[in-house]
Amino acid sequence: MAKLIIQSIFAALKKFNMFSEKANTIFQDVIKTYKVLNTVDQSFTNKYDKDEDLIAHLLYRKCWIDTVQWAYEDIIRDPNIDPPAALKLKRMIDASNQDRTDTVEFIDSYFLDKYKDVDVKSDAKINSESPAWAIDRLSILALKIYHMHLETVREDASDAHKAACQKKLDVLLEQRVDLSTAIDDLLKDIANGDKYMKVYKQMKMYNDDELNPVLRGQK
Repeated sequence: MAKLIIQSIFAALKKFNMFSEKANTIFQDVIKTYKVLNTVDQSFTNKYDKDEDLIAHLLYRKCWIDTVQWAYEDIIRDPNIDPPAALKLKRMIDASNQDRTDTVEFIDSYFLDKYKDVDVKSDAKINSESPAWAIDRLSILALKIYHMHLETVREDASDAHKAACQKKLDVLLEQRVDLSTAIDDLLKDIANGDKYMKVYKQMKMYNDDELNPVLRGQK
């Protein structure tokens, strides 16, 4: 019953061409494309031209970063990993996190430009997070759903394990519907002037030679 409700809600989102439907479709395509080779060493090709569809270009890149980093996080948890290899991978994860943050901020810049001419109402309110950071969670949620689904069909897993993972998957699917709806509502409110965007840069300090005292001491 729950699955039928979720499917009907997604059908409604698609019918009205909501932003979240586009984002979820792109995220699923990214994961499917990555899994063909299923290696962190594969080259990246964006299916969307930034001059033709900038937001699709950014969404595709964002989810690709998340998908590769998901694999990084699995690999580095190998208890038998060689320490030098682990250190190298940690540096790659740091770089990936910075790339992820930069891409999220590019997505917010897209929305700031898109809604720059909106007549904001005098009683408009600010949201607790920007559209891009909510989209960031939606991208990661797509990966959780993909991998949890795999656990429900694993041939070497017990029935109890599959059943437990199916319950978790049902919750994740419901969460995707709720988050998708919230994102669409937020963008609608911004477009109508009921809410306004105010973006704060993340200002990561640990990658900055001047702000990280350890890195500064190496200069």
